[in-house]
Amino acid sequence: MLEKRSVVYRETPTRSGLFDGLATLVPTLVLYQIGIKCVFSVYVLAGPRKGKVVATQTSWTTFRVIMAWQPEREPLQQLVGYLKDALSGNDQNAQRYATMMLGQAKLSPATANYLAYILSDGPLLNDLGLSPSDSVLVRSSAAINLKNTIKASIKEYPQPSLLYIRSLALSALQDSNSQIRSFAGSVISEIVQKGGILGWPELLPELIALAGNHAGNISPETQEGAMSAMAKVCEDNKQSLDKDYHGQRPLSIIIPKLLEITSSSNPKVRAFALASINTFIPETSQSILASLDAILARLFHLANDPSDSVRRNVCRSFTQLVDVRPETVKPHMGGLVDYFVLQQRNTDDPDLALDAAEFWLCVGENEQLCPSLGPYLGQIVPVLLESMVYDEEDILRFEGEADNADQEDRPEDLKPQFATTKTPRLATNGQLGTNGEATPSAINGDLLTGDDLSEGEIEEDDDGNAGNLEDRWNLRKCSAAALDVLASHFHGAVFAVTLPYLTENLRHPDWTNREAAVLAIGAVADGCMEAVMPHLPDLVPYLLSLLNDREPVVRLITCWALGRYSSWASHLQDSSDRKRYFEPMMEGILNKMLDRNKRVQEAAASAFANLEEKATKGLTPYCGPIIRQFVQCFGRYKDRNMFILYDCVQTLAEHVGPALAQQGLIDALMPAIIQRWSKVSDRSQEIFPLLECLSYVATALGDAFSPFAIPVFARCIRIIHQGLEEYVRSINNAAFDKPSKDFLVTSLDLLSAIIQALDNGKAAELVETSQPRFFDLLLFCMEDPSNDVRQSSYALLGDCAVNISSQLQPFLPALVPVLIQQLDLDNLQDQDTEQGFSVINNACWSCGEIAMNEDAEMGPYVEQIYQRLVGIISNPEVPTSVNENAIIALGRLGVHCSQSLAPHLGEFGRSFLLIIGRVEYTEERAHAFLGFNRTVERNPQAMEACLLDYFKASASFARHSNSSLNNRGNVAESFQRNLVGYKGLIPNFESFLQQLPERDVEKLRGSFNL
Repeated sequence: MLEKRSVVYRETPTRSGLFDGLATLVPTLVLYQIGIKCVFSVYVLAGPRKGKVVATQTSWTTFRVIMAWQPEREPLQQLVGYLKDALSGNDQNAQRYATMMLGQAKLSPATANYLAYILSDGPLLNDLGLSPSDSVLVRSSAAINLKNTIKASIKEYPQPSLLYIRSLALSALQDSNSQIRSFAGSVISEIVQKGGILGWPELLPELIALAGNHAGNISPETQEGAMSAMAKVCEDNKQSLDKDYHGQRPLSIIIPKLLEITSSSNPKVRAFALASINTFIPETSQSILASLDAILARLFHLANDPSDSVRRNVCRSFTQLVDVRPETVKPHMGGLVDYFVLQQRNTDDPDLALDAAEFWLCVGENEQLCPSLGPYLGQIVPVLLESMVYDEEDILRFEGEADNADQEDRPEDLKPQFATTKTPRLATNGQLGTNGEATPSAINGDLLTGDDLSEGEIEEDDDGNAGNLEDRWNLRKCSAAALDVLASHFHGAVFAVTLPYLTENLRHPDWTNREAAVLAIGAVADGCMEAVMPHLPDLVPYLLSLLNDREPVVRLITCWALGRYSSWASHLQDSSDRKRYFEPMMEGILNKMLDRNKRVQEAAASAFANLEEKATKGLTPYCGPIIRQFVQCFGRYKDRNMFILYDCVQTLAEHVGPALAQQGLIDALMPAIIQRWSKVSDRSQEIFPLLECLSYVATALGDAFSPFAIPVFARCIRIIHQGLEEYVRSINNAAFDKPSKDFLVTSLDLLSAIIQALDNGKAAELVETSQPRFFDLLLFCMEDPSNDVRQSSYALLGDCAVNISSQLQPFLPALVPVLIQQLDLDNLQDQDTEQGFSVINNACWSCGEIAMNEDAEMGPYVEQIYQRLVGIISNPEVPTSVNENAIIALGRLGVHCSQSLAPHLGEFGRSFLLIIGRVEYTEERAHAFLGFNRTVERNPQAMEACLLDYFKASASFARHSNSSLNNRGNVAESFQRNLVGYKGLIPNFESFLQQLPERDVEKLRGSFNL
């Protein structure tokens, strides 16, 4: 059925550049409205606005493509059924079958066409008897599958198919359903992301023209759909839009156009346009900087927009400008304070209030701007305190919360778990990393993160699990975090404004006020400790009484607040004060770990872990009652809270160390852990924190861990073997998912801990009897593509060199070449440089440990190792700690291979002395000097250019090295041999010594008999 229509277009002038073709139209065309609704590319709309021109350009080729391809009814009906079942949770078997069939359907080239047809609500769908709700469900499912298909195989699409999909995706932007419009925008953005900006050059002009509605004939839905799609394209293609294409950057044209569209009469279009601009502000590109004045002008104009969504994006704009251009914000701070206080008090839109609160957090973390808030604390702090009270929805959810400690956790209650990134092995006192980035604060035990979606954005790839509401970033948590940040900067001034609120609300009869006041007390703990301290003798006992409050949320927040003040209590010097405050605090938190509410248990366990961090070895006298409470928790906790319990155990083990190795404590704790260990499967996510916990426990117990070592060691080997096999299977067969690398990481770390903890003979026996062979598995892990796996692998390799060198030696011919390859900086990937340096750091450390073994027979590898290590120490981009570990490894290589290193001494001698001078005096530093001195002894003339530095280093060693160092005598003798040798080589030795500082000369004469 073809309906003939004649549409006459007027010619308009042709423009050049990015917008080529946008305004050039065919003078007279005879178009056919085929049986597909809403196709922009043929200029004719069906539905209520039938026959209206809505698009401004397309090609006749596209129209012919649409006419050429038509779906067949039977496969269309089958596909619709699968799409419906795939998103329906009523029948899990049908859902699994539908998912499988959809996966098979993607292998057909025509599937993408069918999916686009369904998304655009092709007319044949009307004959399938779908209800309106089912129609939206099916079309949404089609969009999700189409987006994923485009992501995987767009390059395989024939050009006619690609043109067809583009046309129908554009047509769906004018759908009456906002969700369909959003999905269509996501499909369009994916096409651009995979095909490139130049792959669809007419798209951006078309979207801007539709959103701008200059002719006044575009429907509001179409404007919103186009601008929503534009926002997604901007978000997903930020860098591509700011590239130079034949002398022109798309962004330089887009930004002014978006600024124009912020004047639209449609509030959603204004919001989307401003959200699109916000996408680029953090990039600080030249296009943004050139438009900064215009952006600011629009922001001040839009600040009083009647739309909450627009004002929300205004708030986001200013918050982003604080990060990238604080100097543009500072002159307006007085007015901005008034504005953001007003927006945060908008109780009708909690999202707007949250975005306003983000401004204080961002300014508070900006060293340049934060002082400018000082005069306005009297305005800011009260609104933050008001915003920390639970809202009505939360009150209904939490008030009278039932006791649930005996209820099993639901699957959705369990958060995904990941292995903790281990600190790199350091032979030095350096800190790996160059940027010193701070981690987010934790408020009420929750990591401060957010998920910002643009207006109209839908997370279509989500699995449908909204997560626990209490875990979400919200106005309350943001306000508390902002108060924390401001307290850390202004200290007592913030507490002075907060105190009246605390006085009024801490003992308030309404639990919501009490809870908010306790939250405030905890939030100012770090920054206002000196101001709060005089009040703590009265405050702490009252907080302890709130641990028995009727409302679980009050007990929960009190645990957290007490944890924030555990540093004060644990550092009390007077024994009577400790009995009065520290011990009741510790006992109170411990008791709440067995609260009748699971969330209170979790908060108490988190608070106790915090107390353990602050008290450290001060907990040693209390290990008995602490362990007894932990054991009860192991017996009563459900799955979710086990994770934080593991953290409590490992933190205690970390800080009290060998004090945990008392037999009574072992007999109490280990059966509880092993019982849980036996219940957790090898593929459970609970295995990650459990293995990490056991690593700390094994280290603390030392050889006392040996009764438990054999099954634990064997299970780690099994998990590693299984993980490697699954990875190989996934590489060879795309049908298998790649396994999580965390299984390997945590198992490798526990093997390291066991090998370090046990007597060397027992550790050697475990390694020798392992099946598959221990070092074969380690070799595979050392070559794994995951940085985390390789980092743990090289830590384990070094531990083996230290503790079981005899078992390691036969495998060195296979392991050392892989180690050498890891030391090559050229293998670093740009996207994970920092983590890559952590791997190299551990590789350097393990190399140095292997080199200390005289039976390692490193001779054949010295030249290659030398070249790699010199490449590291001579690269200015390498972090300090990696440089230090590399130079220590190079020095230790000289302990048994000095003859091979001696010819190179002139190349690295000065660098060695410079870098080693920053390293703390440890056994490793002494080893490095021993190897270096032996190298100098073989080629003393090579040190001529840095001989004074060598004498200074000799004096420094004599002055600072600890007499308890095991090999100090050997190192001192090596220095003396070289110095005496130089005394005989230097013609006027006394004149040479006078070039040194007097104290160095005195130390050299006294220590080395010069």
